[in-house]
Order: sequence, then structure tokens, then C-alpha cells
Amino acid sequence: MKSELIHDWNTFTGAEIPTGRRVMLNDETLRDGLQNPSVHDPSISEKIEILHLMESLGIDTVNIGLPGAGPRAYADTEALAREIVQSKMKIRPNCAARTHKNDIKPIIEISEKVGMPLEAATFLGSSPIRRLVEDWTVDHLQRTTEEAVKFAASAGLPVMYVTEDTIRTDPSTVITLYSTAIRSGARAIVLCDTVGHATPRGAFNLVKFAIDEVVKPSGEKIRVDWHGHNDRGLAVANSLAAIAAGADQVHAAALALGERVGNTPMELMLVNLKLLGLIDQDLSNLKKYSTTVSKATHTPIPPNYPVVGRDAFRTATGVHAAAIVKAYKKGDEELANSIYSGVPSHHFGLEQIIEIGPLSGRSNVIYWLEKRGIPATDELVDRIFDAAKKSERIFTEDEIIALIGPAIAAGKSRTN
Repeated sequence: MKSELIHDWNTFTGAEIPTGRRVMLNDETLRDGLQNPSVHDPSISEKIEILHLMESLGIDTVNIGLPGAGPRAYADTEALAREIVQSKMKIRPNCAARTHKNDIKPIIEISEKVGMPLEAATFLGSSPIRRLVEDWTVDHLQRTTEEAVKFAASAGLPVMYVTEDTIRTDPSTVITLYSTAIRSGARAIVLCDTVGHATPRGAFNLVKFAIDEVVKPSGEKIRVDWHGHNDRGLAVANSLAAIAAGADQVHAAALALGERVGNTPMELMLVNLKLLGLIDQDLSNLKKYSTTVSKATHTPIPPNYPVVGRDAFRTATGVHAAAIVKAYKKGDEELANSIYSGVPSHHFGLEQIIEIGPLSGRSNVIYWLEKRGIPATDELVDRIFDAAKKSERIFTEDEIIALIGPAIAAGKSRTN
């Protein structure tokens, strides 16, 4: 959209995250996302379909499972890793593991079977509240970290070291555990808001602290990841704040799936990174990705879910529809997609939809008819408009066709 038509207060004093920053995304849908207590675990064929959709969206990395969890988890992880190799995908896989050899060994085995190193995402709890419940000491966690990371690294696996509940962990423990992991061979660290406690300022502060007090002093090239949950509804804002503080990669899951109310929603991270100019890949498969995950996990998408929900680009309000129609008549799709939407639908393979209901104006009716090649006569427009004003809801297409009349409806069906 031309800058003279929109004054953008979001960037009035400069972009918080400069364009050109390399920002990566790790998809947790097929592992952490499946920990949601209401979801169904998809079949392996469904998981492979979802994996290909991730690839089509340009997602950088994917958690393909925790193979130490049992035979099915092991088999699915191996099948997904093999699919990535055989299909020559660009997406890079990682596997979750507790900081324990018994969880790391299956990752080593699968890596050897498929002929590709799988990044081991080794995790353990770290916050004082968790240490109290588990009777853990920081010394115990440090020894556990060193043993697990060295074991994975010595087997040739890239290691991503994760502490749960980092956002509520004291600074000295953050320094001790992450510094130990880096000295032991980890080349990526993940800072976690496991319980959804963080605010954007908290996410920013933690990431900046870890970079300044752990990563820089290490002298190593370390990728810094942010993994957030959505309990306060701040997951996207927190993830953007983490990026602003210097995080290289953000973890997210389709439809915000995950423990309790879930992880950072992948759809909305892709949308926001696209609109911020931080990624430029084709996102026309975004809705297909979301609906495929929805079907596979038996998770309905709320109608008002941003971008991929049924109502995201749908209006029946007269004033809104009239403005959109006027924009379309100017022959400017981008104008039509921006006049009443902060998210241009055509960037995501979608379009504005104008419906007819009790809040509609005559322009809604005229547009609806003309879009379907039906002459918008005054008599027909009046008939539909009057009926709409008496309705308690938006009309379905069949209901409008019934109002149009048999002759015209039949003509419409012949032209479709």
C-alpha cells in the first residue's frame, strides 16, 4: 500500500525490528502441539502431509517428535525424518529429549538410520519453584546438563539446549546452566516461557540478558531461540519482543496448539513477520496448513480466528462493504484488501468476502449479485434487501437463491 495513504504509527519513530534481520521459525505442531489434552494424534500420513505444508511455507526447522516416549513416537519420528531426506526438503528436523541418555539414544539411532544428523533439543526444568518441587539443586542440574549435552554432541548430533520455565529462573542459574551447555557442545540455546508468565518486556529482558551474559562471553557462535506459551494471550507479542532483543529463531505451533491454551500460533507469526518485512516467502498455503492441522488433530478453528478463521475477511456490514466495493471498482485489489483490514488477504491466498444480512446496505446486495453474474435490477435488489433487514443473521447462499427466484437461479446454475 502506498505510504501516502497510510500513516503508520507502528514505525513512526523507526522500526522496532529492522527489516533485513534474519528471523527463523521452528514448528512445534507435531510434538509440543500434540501435548494439548484435547487433540487427536494424527496418523503418520497426516503428519507427512502437514510436514510438506510446513516446507511450502518456508518454515526453517521442525520438531518431529520425542522418540524416547515410546514405540509409536519412535516410528513416527523415523518416518518423518526419512521423508525429509527422501523428498530433499529444506526444512531441518530436531527431536525433543530429556537431558538423559535414554532419550538421546533413540535420536542417535534414527539419525544413523536415515543418514542425517537430527538436532537434539535436550530440556530440563530450571526455575526455583520447579527445583523446590523436585528437590533438585543447581549443582545437580549442572551435572545433568553437562553429561547429556556431551553425550549427544560426541555422537555427532547438533544440540539445542532448553531450560523449562526460563522466564521465572534466577539470573545466576540461567548463566550457570546455559554456560555449561555451551562449554559441553550446545550450539543453540532455547529460552522458554513454559507456563505463559512472560510479558513483552520480560521476554525482551531475558533474551538480552542471555545474549549479553552467556552468549557473548562464551565466544562461540550460538543460535538463540525463544519458546513461548499463550496463557496470557501475549505469545505473539512476546515472540516479537524476543526477536527485537536479538533472538534468532522463534518456536510456534499451528492454531496455537500445545499444553493448556497452547504455544505461540504459527499462522500469526508468519503473518506478522511477513507484514514486518522480516520474511518474504509465499504464504498462499497458510490456510491449507491450518485447516489440515485442524482436521488431523480434530481441533475446530474459531470463526473469528485471525487470517485463517471463516470470518477473517468476511463482512456483511453496509458501511464496510460499500467501501470495499468502491475500492474494487477502482480496479485496485490492494486498496480493497486494505481499506477495512490490517491484513491484506491476497498476501495469504485469500480474498475479501461480502455477505448479506441485517446490517447490510444495498451495495452488499448489488455486489453479491454482480459477482455471480446475476443482473442487479432494482426490483431484485429491493426484494433481497428488504428480506435481509428482517433477518436475525447473515443469509446463506441457498437462502439468497431462493429469494432470487427459480428462473434466475436456474440461469445462474447453468452459467456456473
